[in-house]
Amino acid sequence: MRIIVPMAGIGSRLRPHTLTIPKPLTIIAGKSIVQRLVENIASVVDEPIEEIAFVIGPVAKGFPLNTKSELLKIAESLGAKGSVYTQEEAMGTAHAIYCAKDSLNGPCIVAYADTLFKADFTLDVNADGAIWVKQVEDPSAFGVVKVEDGIITDFIEKPKEFVSDLAIIGIYYFKDGNKLSQEIAYLIDNDLRENGEYQITNVLESLKQQGAKFIPGKVDAWMDCGKKNPTVDTNKQILSFEQEDGNNLVASDVVLENANIIEPCYIGKNVVIKNATVGPYVSLGENSIIENSTIVNSLIQTNVRIFNAELDNSMIGNHAKYNGKFTSISIGDYTEIT
Repeated sequence: MRIIVPMAGIGSRLRPHTLTIPKPLTIIAGKSIVQRLVENIASVVDEPIEEIAFVIGPVAKGFPLNTKSELLKIAESLGAKGSVYTQEEAMGTAHAIYCAKDSLNGPCIVAYADTLFKADFTLDVNADGAIWVKQVEDPSAFGVVKVEDGIITDFIEKPKEFVSDLAIIGIYYFKDGNKLSQEIAYLIDNDLRENGEYQITNVLESLKQQGAKFIPGKVDAWMDCGKKNPTVDTNKQILSFEQEDGNNLVASDVVLENANIIEPCYIGKNVVIKNATVGPYVSLGENSIIENSTIVNSLIQTNVRIFNAELDNSMIGNHAKYNGKFTSISIGDYTEIT
């Protein structure tokens, strides 16, 4: 099994946090979004992951030079070969996949790296394909599928009238990666664009018309990491799941001086908390210092200094320094507010 992860978007909706790192490498509860994504996929695939191929954007569009090495480490952690490709120009969801055409061999899963999920099912690798879906209250904002007798019959993009409440979350399984590559190549060779781009939904429809049967892979939770508020909420949900699974996310060397940690929390190594209360639902990166503060429901990265703060629904980048009484903030790496 191979996993293809298109992640070439610049993450403009999550700025300033994506000015220095790609959005999928944003750390939530001690792990990057993309690492959590591929680990979640591996948990529902009952066979070894042979290769993980990442499709990133160029350095000129905000992808640091060390992005490739970070991604290769993630693949290695799952015992898989790592490959990194570059999409030089944003030309649609199908085009992003095609940038990794050299890795589209045999069964593969395509997962766009701006979402996380929690699922309790095992993928049927004998199916022609599968599409991960989640029941939603307002399907008009999503691409949705119709299902009859366990088989997906239609793909509808942002329906104005109700046809289904099963939204496509951006994760797909294809039994034949070579066939997927051929279908995308046909779109590109014949310049078959929709809204100016080559779309994966057109590929799905073409494969369906040729007889491919897609089944739904339903998930229990679908977590968005597109903007600051949803990302903070995703941090909250992940911490809850980790607590339910009995995982301890507080480093053993945390120094507490007249301070409390209210779990669930992730607290990294070499953290000092003085005259403060941290939690619940706080991720706090390593080498950070918190003093005279109360912090709840927030996502804070590494090497941060926070003093005299009362924070809720906040997101703070690496190496930031904050001293103030604002309640809900979003500041990026190396920012100082004192």
